[in-house]
Amino acid sequence: MGPKIGTIETLLKDSAFKTAESKPTIFNLSTREDGKTLQSLIEKQNIQHVVDDFNEQLRELFQVQNPTLVYTSDFETYFQKFLNLENSKTPFIEQGRWAYFPWNSTISHILPEQEFFAVRTARNRNLINIEEQKIFYDAVIGIGGLSVGNSVALAIVLQGGARHIKLADHDRLALSNTNRVRADVANLGLAKVLVTARQIYLLNPYAHVEVFPDGLNEKNIQTFVNGPPKLDLIIDELDNLAIKYLIREQAKRYKVPVLMGADNGDNAVIDIERYDQDLDLPFFHGRIGETTYEKLAELDKFGIGKTITQHIGPENVTERMQESLLEMGKTIVSWPQLGGAALINGSAIAYCARKILTNEPLENNRALISLDEKFIPHYNSEVEQQRRADVSKSFKKMFGL
Repeated sequence: MGPKIGTIETLLKDSAFKTAESKPTIFNLSTREDGKTLQSLIEKQNIQHVVDDFNEQLRELFQVQNPTLVYTSDFETYFQKFLNLENSKTPFIEQGRWAYFPWNSTISHILPEQEFFAVRTARNRNLINIEEQKIFYDAVIGIGGLSVGNSVALAIVLQGGARHIKLADHDRLALSNTNRVRADVANLGLAKVLVTARQIYLLNPYAHVEVFPDGLNEKNIQTFVNGPPKLDLIIDELDNLAIKYLIREQAKRYKVPVLMGADNGDNAVIDIERYDQDLDLPFFHGRIGETTYEKLAELDKFGIGKTITQHIGPENVTERMQESLLEMGKTIVSWPQLGGAALINGSAIAYCARKILTNEPLENNRALISLDEKFIPHYNSEVEQQRRADVSKSFKKMFGL
């Protein structure tokens, strides 16, 4: 006979929303203290999954360190000598590190940080050279807003960027978010900062992730930007226009560049504001005119929609997006966003971030990334351009722009 329903209900209720630690613990089993701590976790059954592919990591490390041997017939002989030497120095279990992820009860045997980083970024060569990779990894990047910002964070970390990253968002993951945030139903109700932090740590257990679960506000934004440590780059993916204004105040004060990606149907609008280069740069490149934090904080939903449209440029808003904005509160709940557009934004912002940090040439204003333009037949024909201009004119009139 199964357990009583009341017992199941009690167990589920007591367990709901209990949040496990969202930062991994790195164990060095060559030290007695770490060995004892890990043994205790095993005895308490806190570890349910063990991943040990360390030999393969050593093989890859040997390849990275000896690229001229990789395609020779003697490679296996050389590698076995290397492996035997490593095993003669230290017992296999004490080699490298063990990363324990408490939220999924998993421990993984990994290389020490320097070797881990070398192998993990080896396939970036020479699309990203060694010097650029180090600059990118050592950068401190802050991301406000973790809808599109989730894709941005993961694109940066995938490419070996930002060992130290700050995440700010006040929201929790909802089911409707999962059409664009790379998260699953096992994370519903979890703070978005923790969802993203866990994903980062699973890619790089040696990362240092600071979380701001209350989002950004007047009290904490200076700490977010100026630290310590001070940000090298700010990525603004917030919905709140007033907080966007505060970000730019701090960016200008501390000479920090700002990147912002906005999804636009299937497309992306990338804004680049180089406050590290030009302290006279108008906020938002002047696209919303002169304004203040107080004015932006007082906007109602219509005012917010109007200001966002003004910033994006009504001529750039796709037809489907225009139609959707006019249906908010009537037939749809909020403005639509697509997962594909979030991924495009993530890739584009990660590209721009790397270029800024490594001091490479980069557009200093705005770039439009349009899948529509690339894939819709006759998109740039005179007839289609005129039709879109007429639609945009009507849309501008509705918003009083």
